[in-house]
Amino acid sequence: MKMISIFILSVALAGCATNQGTPSNTQASRTESCKATSEQEIAALFDRWNRSLQTGDPHKVVANYAVRSILLPTVSNKPRLTPAEKEDYFHHFLEDQPSGKIDLRSIEIGCNFAVDAGLYTFTFAKTGALVSGRYSYTYRWDGTQWLITSHHSSAMPEKM
Repeated sequence: MKMISIFILSVALAGCATNQGTPSNTQASRTESCKATSEQEIAALFDRWNRSLQTGDPHKVVANYAVRSILLPTVSNKPRLTPAEKEDYFHHFLEDQPSGKIDLRSIEIGCNFAVDAGLYTFTFAKTGALVSGRYSYTYRWDGTQWLITSHHSSAMPEKM
């Protein structure tokens, strides 16, 4: 009886040891290949987005976003969830011909996702206005390209 108890205890402990740190759902059995990337590649995604602004075409800007994504824009109180809602926002935003420049950034990279957050300044060619803001972009690798899954932008709360 003692041998059976030791065997059962050994099996239970082995099961616990091999299951540490993994979820108990079906994702645990799924293996995911991580896209190799660098801070430079992630930083270039802002440049890609900024170049799409220069086209003046809201559809080209929205092409940077995953279908399931959220835009929390600077000059609108309405979260934009659908491609049509994002296009509507950018249609108005692009009227003043914005161009962004990163002032400070922090990039974090994970398996098929990345975060780029910091401070940026927009120059609006049509009005000459400069607007400083805070931003965060989260990106997901979709197997072909990096797409924005969330974009938050807000004006600086106080003058620097």
